[in-house]
Amino acid sequence: MNIISDLINEQTTLVDQAKEEIKKVYLTDDRPWVVGYSGGKDSTVVVQLVFDALTELDKNQLTKKVYVISSDTLVETPLIIQSINTTLRRIEDKAIELNLPIETHKVKPMIEQSFWTNIIGKGYPSPNQQFRWCTDRMKIDPANQFIKDKVDSFGEVIMLLGVREKESATRANVIKSHTTEGKLLMRHSTLSNAYVYAPIKSFDLDDVWNYLLNFDSPWGDDNNELYRLYSDSNSGECPLVVDKTVKESAGSCGNSRFGCWVCTVVNEDKALTGFINNGHDWMKPLLDFRNWLSNIRDDRSMRMKYRMNGQVYFNPVKIIEHDGEDKVLVPKKGSRMKELLPLNDFKVLKKAQLKGYLEDNNVDLASSEDPKILIMDEDNNHCQLGLGPFTLEARREILTKLLEVQKELKHPHDENYELIQEEELKEIRKIWFNNGDFEDSLPKIYHDIFGSDLDWERDERLIFDADDLSQLELMCKEEGMDFRLMKKLLLIEKEHSEFKLKRGLMDQLSSALKQDYLHL
Repeated sequence: MNIISDLINEQTTLVDQAKEEIKKVYLTDDRPWVVGYSGGKDSTVVVQLVFDALTELDKNQLTKKVYVISSDTLVETPLIIQSINTTLRRIEDKAIELNLPIETHKVKPMIEQSFWTNIIGKGYPSPNQQFRWCTDRMKIDPANQFIKDKVDSFGEVIMLLGVREKESATRANVIKSHTTEGKLLMRHSTLSNAYVYAPIKSFDLDDVWNYLLNFDSPWGDDNNELYRLYSDSNSGECPLVVDKTVKESAGSCGNSRFGCWVCTVVNEDKALTGFINNGHDWMKPLLDFRNWLSNIRDDRSMRMKYRMNGQVYFNPVKIIEHDGEDKVLVPKKGSRMKELLPLNDFKVLKKAQLKGYLEDNNVDLASSEDPKILIMDEDNNHCQLGLGPFTLEARREILTKLLEVQKELKHPHDENYELIQEEELKEIRKIWFNNGDFEDSLPKIYHDIFGSDLDWERDERLIFDADDLSQLELMCKEEGMDFRLMKKLLLIEKEHSEFKLKRGLMDQLSSALKQDYLHL
């Protein structure tokens, strides 16, 4: 009994110390606070401590704003974003009731930078450890923009984060590298006039859970429910990242309860699997789709054979003897399985022969066709054509499958739940058109699945019907012209035809004509 009493007293002392420090920092100056809230255990402790500390201050001392922000990447795990939305609403309602200067906000990526706009619209390959483009666009940039806006309004801000030194050796080193001896605030490494305060940096894991389970949530959440969430499987918290220099130390969120349901950075999504194994069977279509999206990343038939800027590049491969036959060993990054293919299946060319071979065999490097060719570089090494974005055909297939999942998904608490936003669909439609989709295929895909139409904006630039496009493509083949280049030139001209000043016209035409794949 004495041991239990000592533990409670020790925990109470730690909590009191944390709250006193929070009050001290709050009263030191008039710089507003921005508190990062992910819905996980550590950020919940920070918000709860701040809430309780401000409640204990005299009302006349509550002179500056505290903004609680949460990141919504638009592909959050459904149950988690529902929980975060509920909590943010409760925090704000309770703050209004108690007359506390606390506001809650959700930060989202710009539609132009959302996950589906990048993958389905622009054709970005799904993120992996080597090409983890999602964190900056979907988490860091939206949070930093909010902070910058507050800096513009107030001059300086203080960011409160639920980071702990005892969370990992890497995290401890990051915190120490940004900390000045004797100072409670750390300078933000990438945002000027922004500072970081970590109120629970000395807490260990037991301290976190002891606090959450022994001190009631001031806005009425059930912290035991949060504990059950973590207990269901071996998963962690996806932090609200606000610093590009430490995003790698934040870890991948794919194994986290509080990450994106479509995360492909990890080999296995333990979060979705954990939910499904614990009774949320309705999310199995999400896991199946996520696994399919991850698997098609390296499918050469799904990818263009040059980069977005038209650049053709080559990846070295090895020729080895295997089972008495020469084989092509295609390396893969990370832990992905390497491919072993018969050398006899490939046509081996010198680099100078590539353009003629593609023309003679009518090979379109932007299509799903994967020419079985190897190129000898200047050092006589065998190389394979490098991969670029998803082909337009692949993007159509990804969108079709995603919308089919959305149609069939049975969210138990939200019958209007959407996997992709209407604004994203409209942005993707524009991008597709700029990529040569003159037939305007997206509205038809949507109608075929849902039997209805969105309020599509009529685009007068759609100057060809299917027959016109077929005839134009035939003419280009007869004249030895690149069909995609022709469409790009027509689009550029059309965009500038409405303006008297043709500023930038020649630069755009020059860029289109100089694309690498045209001049192999």
